[in-house]
Amino acid sequence: MLLVVDIGNSMVNLGVFYDERLVASLRVSTDARRSADEYGLTLRDLFALNGVDYSSITDVCMCSVVPPLTGVFEELIQTYFKVNPLTVTAGVKTGLQISYDNPRDVGADRIVDAVAALELYGPPIIIVDFGTATVFDAVSREGIYLGGAISPGISVAAEALFLNTSQLRRVELVAPDSAIGQNTTEALQSGLVLGYAGLVTGLVGRFKKELGEDA
Repeated sequence: MLLVVDIGNSMVNLGVFYDERLVASLRVSTDARRSADEYGLTLRDLFALNGVDYSSITDVCMCSVVPPLTGVFEELIQTYFKVNPLTVTAGVKTGLQISYDNPRDVGADRIVDAVAALELYGPPIIIVDFGTATVFDAVSREGIYLGGAISPGISVAAEALFLNTSQLRRVELVAPDSAIGQNTTEALQSGLVLGYAGLVTGLVGRFKKELGEDA
């Protein structure tokens, strides 16, 4: 079986695949202070809860946007799974041609997003990845990765409002019934949820004008 690991700024997402079928999906919080053994014990328990045999993992592929944890996970994978992981970086040959001022500046998460999207849907394509940051990527009709846009994630923006204002509070991130909020909670939900919907719609529209309306 194949274990895939996506180390993000807020969460570490893991998937276990049998052939091409996802048989387990796991999530743990990103914490650069944790050791390989601490993460290893956590994963062992999660695997057991999900009915996955630890020893059945034969291959591991990982990507990371948190450099301090890259080595930690490589160590735990080698120790607990007895496998040398394939760690995706800009220098790994994925078949994706990157047209970026400095290709090594492209995050591993953006590379695997683009490779997967090309495999599933074909070019031209626009990818939107909602995480700690909201990341937009564009792949041309010729299958070349062109670049994209990066904006603060919706949770980051909501937390910044709460921490940097005296009277605004945390709210549930759900769409309000109308764009014109009639109380502070609705106003925040409108600005955050509907505002981010507008952000995505607007940038995707701009990308389509540059890539082609069929993207």
